[in-house]
Amino acid sequence: MKAVAFAPGHISGFFEPIYHSQDMARTGSRGAGINVSLGALSEVVAENSDKQVFEFYLNDKKIESSVVRLALECLLGKTPVHVVVKTEIELPLGQGFGMSSACALSATYALANIIGVSTTEAMKASHFAEVQLRTGLGDVMASCFGGIEIRKEPGLPPWGVIEHIPGKFDLVLCVIGSKMDTKKVLSDPTKANGIVEYGKFCTKKLLENPCIENLFSLSQTFTEKTNLADKQVLDAIKAANNFGMASMCMLGNSVFAIGKTNELCQILSKFGKVFVCNVDECGARLLSK
Repeated sequence: MKAVAFAPGHISGFFEPIYHSQDMARTGSRGAGINVSLGALSEVVAENSDKQVFEFYLNDKKIESSVVRLALECLLGKTPVHVVVKTEIELPLGQGFGMSSACALSATYALANIIGVSTTEAMKASHFAEVQLRTGLGDVMASCFGGIEIRKEPGLPPWGVIEHIPGKFDLVLCVIGSKMDTKKVLSDPTKANGIVEYGKFCTKKLLENPCIENLFSLSQTFTEKTNLADKQVLDAIKAANNFGMASMCMLGNSVFAIGKTNELCQILSKFGKVFVCNVDECGARLLSK
């Protein structure tokens, strides 16, 4: 049997990691971000087998994907089945676009449909995989629900709580430097302490005045105070602010911006590869069987 699903990319402007040692469902992050129309599309084919076998392809190349594998194992348990996952991604991995989450989520949504379990189970499996491997903390939850979101409480429902900021914008994204290792950043005590402190502060301030302007302003505060951005990223943000609002994608050497789209594309293309997209309001979804 075959199914196809899509999961949007997700950009965090700021975040506060929350770890619950006894319960992965309560582990996640508070923070805010935007789901984007560029994401991951997965075609999944599952056939009966005498053992559990997985094959993964990313943009037509055979790969090993630990996060997708773990998510599918969480969903299947010990069921013997041969699963082939072919995923196309529209944004690069390791640049703060939530692509590893989108890969896991689109694959689990498609497989859940084939084996007849709910999308809630697919979300749970993807969240558990991301949390265990420390490849992301809030992307799965955000990507499931779409839109511009404030993650008020960490983890999965009923513990995880999301509030939406209305808005439909074109976004300009720019990849400036090399990939950033989320696990490495979160394991650095100095960086982690700053992220927790300012993530908490920014979430509190955004909830007091939930609007897109405040989201960008607080994202810039978070970027500056946590010292996560290098000079090139800071220069790109400064240049983009002349034509709108911009900040760093967490966690990646990349920038997201809204405003005068053409001018933003022009100025940001001097810093790196540019992508144009818009807000994805639907979240992860099954496309066809």
